[in-house]
Amino acid sequence: MTAENKTFPDHRSQTPAEELLQGIEVIDGRFLDLIDANAEISKHFTGCEWAEGPVYFPAGDYVLWSDIPNNRILKFEAGSGDTTVFREPCNNTNGHYRDQQGRLVSCEHAANRISRTEADGTVNTLVDNWQGSRLNSPNDLVVKKDGTIWFTDPPYGILSDREGNKRDSELDGNFTYRFDPETNETSIVDSVGDRPNGLAFSPDEKLFYLADTGESRDITVFDVSDDGKTLSNRRLFAEVRPGASDGFRVDEQGNIWTSARDGVQCYSADGTLLGKILIPEQATANLVFGDKDGKRIYICGDTSLYSVRVKVSGSHRFY
Repeated sequence: MTAENKTFPDHRSQTPAEELLQGIEVIDGRFLDLIDANAEISKHFTGCEWAEGPVYFPAGDYVLWSDIPNNRILKFEAGSGDTTVFREPCNNTNGHYRDQQGRLVSCEHAANRISRTEADGTVNTLVDNWQGSRLNSPNDLVVKKDGTIWFTDPPYGILSDREGNKRDSELDGNFTYRFDPETNETSIVDSVGDRPNGLAFSPDEKLFYLADTGESRDITVFDVSDDGKTLSNRRLFAEVRPGASDGFRVDEQGNIWTSARDGVQCYSADGTLLGKILIPEQATANLVFGDKDGKRIYICGDTSLYSVRVKVSGSHRFY
């Protein structure tokens, strides 16, 4: 069915509407190798309370994303321009990813699990606990080339009933995990972060990036071990302001495109801020590379879904 406008009447409005900007801001000339200065930013849908976790499916040319407080997954079809409800209720899903087999892998706050939607529509639990204790509320995830699923588990879905179910945590921290669907083995890859959030690998998977929306509000970078199972040499990559980095993606050249309060910010692999895609919303949550050539960025901006064409394809698209 066609998606309804479900933005709450008391939706946040910290930034006055006249101060919300839209456009392309070039900070470093290298940004023009990645996007046109006059690239058109399109709005495809508005009416979410908190739009998050976009994922693109080339077969069908559509995007799925979460409207977390409204407990629904929405679907935008690029061909028709229609937005419909894909799943409602959905256990307050947050981040999504498409694996190598074309299946939807999702973070579910209310069910404290990572789920996978099979080809026949069946939704299966992949992991929902750490050594017998329930996960907090899985937030975001990435599928590695070897098929393992790396995900973050901050407490946002258990702090209140707004984005999940309020309860006490059964864990002694907010961790980042590696899950192997072949062996069903789960391991903690980082326990230092305050509230780990977005995550991604460099194109060659030698580096791992992790956002923290807690105390530090930054992106850290790690070296990945030769066997691809552990991390080391945790260090600062970038402090993202205004706001913080929530979700992000890496392009095929190794640039990081991250959400921020003012839209999407693009950093080179050396941590230099190259430019911004300014989105006229109170905050931007996440993004994904789409289109058949991987050169369109779909952006979840608070209440809405936007997109813009770029000159570079996303990494880890698996198509």
